[in-house]
Amino acid sequence: MLLPGKASPLLAVLLLACLAAIPLATACGEEEETAATATPEGTPAATAAETPTTPGEVPGITDTEIILGSDCPMTGALGAVYATIPQATEAYFKYINDTEGGVCGRKIVYKIEDNQDDPAKAVEVVRKLVERDEVFAMVGSLGDSPHPATWDYLNEKGVPDILVSVGSHMFGTDPEGHPWTVQMIPSNRIEGTFFGRYISENLPGKKVAVFYPNITQGYDHLQGVKESLDPDKNEIVSEQSYEVTAVTVASQVVNMKNNGAEVVTTVASPGYTAQAISEAARLGWDVQWMISYINSDDMMFQFVSPDLLAGAISFQALKLAAWTDDPAVAEHYRIMEEYGGPTPTNFTVYAHTLGEVAVEALKGACDNLTREGLMASLESITGFKSDLFIEGVEVSFSDTDHTGLQTGKMLRAGVEDGQGKWEYFGPLVEFK
Repeated sequence: MLLPGKASPLLAVLLLACLAAIPLATACGEEEETAATATPEGTPAATAAETPTTPGEVPGITDTEIILGSDCPMTGALGAVYATIPQATEAYFKYINDTEGGVCGRKIVYKIEDNQDDPAKAVEVVRKLVERDEVFAMVGSLGDSPHPATWDYLNEKGVPDILVSVGSHMFGTDPEGHPWTVQMIPSNRIEGTFFGRYISENLPGKKVAVFYPNITQGYDHLQGVKESLDPDKNEIVSEQSYEVTAVTVASQVVNMKNNGAEVVTTVASPGYTAQAISEAARLGWDVQWMISYINSDDMMFQFVSPDLLAGAISFQALKLAAWTDDPAVAEHYRIMEEYGGPTPTNFTVYAHTLGEVAVEALKGACDNLTREGLMASLESITGFKSDLFIEGVEVSFSDTDHTGLQTGKMLRAGVEDGQGKWEYFGPLVEFK
C-alpha cells in the first residue's frame, strides 16, 4: 500500500500531466446562488413532504437494509482528487456491516452516483436516487457547483441531505429555510475570516492578495478575509478571481506580484493552487501562501514540488494519514485495505469520520427509523469525538446549527528527507 506523499513516480507523472492539460476544478465547483425554499420543519410545507412515519413504509428502510445515497464527482479532473471521499465512507459502512451487523439490525447500502461536478447531472442522479432507488437519506454529497441545484428539491421532498461535503456558507446556515440539509465541513467564509485574523495577528504590515474562483465559494472566502483583516495592520492590495474553466492563472499571479502582495490567501482547488505556486516561483516571487483546507493533503506534494510548497499554511481538524504509528490512523489503514477502500490520505481520514457521524445519527434513530427521526437524532448529537480527530475537536449539531466541523488547527507544509509533510502548529481555533 502506498503511503501518502510517497506515490509511485509513474502516478506522480500522470497526475502532473493531468494538471498541465486540465487544471483541476475548484474543490467545490462552480455554483450559482439559489433562493432558499422556506420549508422549515413544522411548517405546512415541511410536514406535507413525502415522509411516511411508519417505519415499514419509509423509503429506503426494509427489514434488512438501510439504503443511503450520495452524489459526488467520481470522474473527470475533480473526481481524480475527491472520488476517494465517498469510496472511503462506503468502506467504513462495509466495516460496520461486517463487525456490527450494520445499524438498527439492518445492513447499510450506500449508493454513489457521479454528478460530474455538473448541476444538471446532479439533478438527474439525485432524482434517480430519491425516486427510483428510494434512498432513506442522502449522506455526504460533494460539490458546491452541483449542490445548489439539488438541495431545494431534497428539502421539498423531505429527504435528509446530511453531512454534505460542500463548503459554501449557505449550506450550513439556513436550518430554517433548508431544515433537511446539514453540512459536515467548515464554511469557506469562516475559514477566510480566520485567515484574515491570523494575518493581522502574526503578519502585521504585510500586503495581502486574495486569489479565488469566480463562484460563491470564492466570494465567501473573500468576504471572510475582508471582514477579519485589521485595516490598521494589513491592506488588501489585490483581488484576483479566475474562472473554474481557465486553462491558466498565470496572469492573476503576475497581477498579485506587481501589486506588491506579500501574503496570498486562497480557496483555490489543488490544481489551481499548485499552478499558482509554481508560477510564483518561476517569477522569483517569494510570498507567504495561505491555502484552504481543501488543499491540506499529501497529494499536494505530487502536484507541486515540496520545496516550493514548503512554508505554505493551511488548516485541518483531523489526524494526518502520514501518522501511521497512531493507533486510530493505523486502524483506518486496516479498514480501507480490508473493506475495499482507497489508499489512505487526509481526505479518506475525513471520509471515515463522516461515516462515523452518519452511523451515530442512524443509531440514535433506531426507535424512530423515519426521516424525521434521523434528523432529530442528528440534531441531538453533542460533543461527538472521533479517534481520528485531533485533540479538542468535536462535532455538535442542533436545530439551529447545521455545520459539523467548526474547530481545528493550522498546518504548515515542510520537507523531511526530501519528502513533503504537513505539521500542525499553534492553538486550537474555533470557527464560530
